[in-house]
Amino acid sequence: MSAPRAVPPSFLQGHTRLARPSLVPEVQLHVADDVVALWEAMETEVGGAGQDPPFWAAAWPGGQALARYVLDHPEVVAGRRVLDLGAGSGLVAVAALRAGAAAVVASDVDPYSHTAVALNEQVNGVSGIEVVGDVLDGEPPAVDVVLAGDVCYDREMTARVLPFLGQAWLRGATVLLGDPGRAYVPREGLIAAAEYDVPDADGEQVRRTTVWRLP
Repeated sequence: MSAPRAVPPSFLQGHTRLARPSLVPEVQLHVADDVVALWEAMETEVGGAGQDPPFWAAAWPGGQALARYVLDHPEVVAGRRVLDLGAGSGLVAVAALRAGAAAVVASDVDPYSHTAVALNEQVNGVSGIEVVGDVLDGEPPAVDVVLAGDVCYDREMTARVLPFLGQAWLRGATVLLGDPGRAYVPREGLIAAAEYDVPDADGEQVRRTTVWRLP
């Protein structure tokens, strides 16, 4: 589990606003209205934007679906240790704690995400999130539940994620994958636990999003 460089919370607070995801209004998140402008500010003001866009500055549909699912079905995580894989904003991690998880490990490669998770944990009045870096190249951590939202966004990432999820499942973890119909998610070997219509940020489009469960 890698240790990222520190990103000042003041930068995130100055370039985002607090909002409630449409499907999960119980949770507040620091989000960006203009992701491109934020990415440019990350480069000019903090000295490094990273290779990927600021995924942590939005509430993605797969994460919203997972968060909604665990809040509506708290027995999935209550009293259990949870991994939020590809944590981004920490929406799923916060929802898991709200649903009674004993502790949550939030994994993301982006150091900006680490700061965002800490801020969103604080603003939602929860505690117990351990923020870590990339876990995909090693053994799955000792958790009871793996929640993975929007992690199959391209072929390369999917090729890393699916074997990891399979390992976690073989070790006895409950594995849930939230995805809005991306082509890289295989349907074989997955069971649809729930489906949600997730509006985008401006409410103009709705994405049918599934919470898949490894059987």
